[in-house]
Amino acid sequence: MFEYCIDPPALEGLKWLSCYLTTGKHLAFYSAFGTVLLLLAVTAPTALAFGFGGAMAARARIAPLRWFGKGYIAVVRGVPDIAFFLFFVIALDQGLEYLRHKVKCPDWDEPLRQGSDFIVCQAAKMPLGNAPQWVHEVYGFSLAVVTFAIVFGAFAANVLFGAMRAVPRAQIETAEAYGMSHRQTFWRITVPQMWVYALPGLSNLWMVLIKATPLLFLLGVEDIVYWARDLGSAKTPRFTDYPHGDWRVYYFLVLLVFYLAFTRVSEIVLGRLMNRLTRGQATTGGEAQRKAA
Repeated sequence: MFEYCIDPPALEGLKWLSCYLTTGKHLAFYSAFGTVLLLLAVTAPTALAFGFGGAMAARARIAPLRWFGKGYIAVVRGVPDIAFFLFFVIALDQGLEYLRHKVKCPDWDEPLRQGSDFIVCQAAKMPLGNAPQWVHEVYGFSLAVVTFAIVFGAFAANVLFGAMRAVPRAQIETAEAYGMSHRQTFWRITVPQMWVYALPGLSNLWMVLIKATPLLFLLGVEDIVYWARDLGSAKTPRFTDYPHGDWRVYYFLVLLVFYLAFTRVSEIVLGRLMNRLTRGQATTGGEAQRKAA
């Protein structure tokens, strides 16, 4: 196939299209779909862990820990996502470089803040300037995962906090009557039963997380939105062997189909999970399954 791509001006029809769709940039565009899926696969459990920790902190008996948990939920949920993404990544990146600077360059006598620039010694750069490209990509992706996890973890914490409180009080009292400690009651009664109350909120949060993946572009990650905009914009013969007009509508149509298909698959999986969790539970879904049986 690549043999007849050597002379682009002579290409026509399907040959031109096949050569065009197999360029290096298009291969990067296709791999960017994997980047989005990897982000979701890593961020979802990480955000759930942040949320579970935040919910436990918000209902802790120790006052400072409880204040921290409720403050985390309130502050992060109250800040617009795009503002948090733009601010937190810069703050985290500069914070890491500042700590490395203090350790690796103790004799530095110049100010770190020079106008709007933040300047540290070369040894403190994150990552180093001579590091391979994959190191820069992994570092940017890691910052994205942490940022997504903190933001959506706060929303998950609010959902889980409400789900823990939704577990019938009679279940807790029965466990206490059997002599279970507070810790045993939480892990054996509250946690197993809270998921049926938390799943509707977590399902919505999962859908929002899917729609928020284009924010990767703001974090410097070359995601599908970045490549769709770059490849779809008008190209002239002076700068490329494959000139074309403004094709962004077609590329973004591909993204539309991808997101709609992915959310539909998510709805099916979450629906089946909900049916499984409600089985035998004293909820509307559980009662409907009992009567159907």
